[in-house]
Amino acid sequence: MTWAVFSTQISNSTKGLIAATCTLALLAGCDEGGQFSLGQGLGIKAQGSEQVSATKRTRKTVERDIEAPDVFSATEPGLWDGRPSLGGVWVAHPDVKDPERVIIRNQANGQFVVGALFRRERDIPGPRLQVSSDAATSLGMLAGAPVELNVTALRKEEITEDGPAEAAADGAALPAASDVAATPLDPVAVAETALDDPATPTAAAAPPTPAPQPAAKPRTSSLDKPYVQIGIFSVEANAERTANQMRGAGVVPQVKTFEANGKTFWRVVVGPAVTASERKQLLAKIKEQGFSDAYAVTN
Repeated sequence: MTWAVFSTQISNSTKGLIAATCTLALLAGCDEGGQFSLGQGLGIKAQGSEQVSATKRTRKTVERDIEAPDVFSATEPGLWDGRPSLGGVWVAHPDVKDPERVIIRNQANGQFVVGALFRRERDIPGPRLQVSSDAATSLGMLAGAPVELNVTALRKEEITEDGPAEAAADGAALPAASDVAATPLDPVAVAETALDDPATPTAAAAPPTPAPQPAAKPRTSSLDKPYVQIGIFSVEANAERTANQMRGAGVVPQVKTFEANGKTFWRVVVGPAVTASERKQLLAKIKEQGFSDAYAVTN
């Protein structure tokens, strides 16, 4: 046998071995239905195309006003004597023990307003319900003309509502990334361009980032009623005018907005006081400004 013939036989044998190996690999990659599945016979794990997104529903707690007739309720004539009065929207009644937040309804025209309820001396002649000038304006009352009013105490009630669904942190589906074409850069050319161009900013020229300042800690109080309420107003301008008056006296007020039965009201409060002594000083300073009906409240 010559060298050429021997070489030809070895080459043919090698080709047959390679063909047999490829055939075994293809057969290993077929599934039970005879379909070829790329990578199954080569130890490659196929990735699924579906993603499962988990969602969670948030819950929030909100406050709303509810009527509390068991605390106070009266339906009887009320009177505005025609004189301007301080303190915003309020009524006074001799059966009151502690100041309350109330809803006042004019039974004649259906108008209503939220305000404060104070104690009134019994020996004053006329209807037992005395009405402030701001309350009379909101209720459509005329000076010196008694009107049938309903006054009912209000209380805060906390309810929990379902918020919008949010994507959960675990297993949340993310949008597919868009294709980005990568272009290699010559690092030497980029460095030379940065050095030649004086307008190109460098890391050394960047100003230092200022350290974040710690947020001011809110004042905490152990008092049940750390705030002092100056008045409740149905007109925002009146509330702001009262707040400005208190600022001029060296007291820092807050104007808080709330809604009752579809109407918006503004409360002017001061605080929170940390100690009972501080609250007493606030009350004294507020009453010096003419707001003798100011009283302590929870918030």
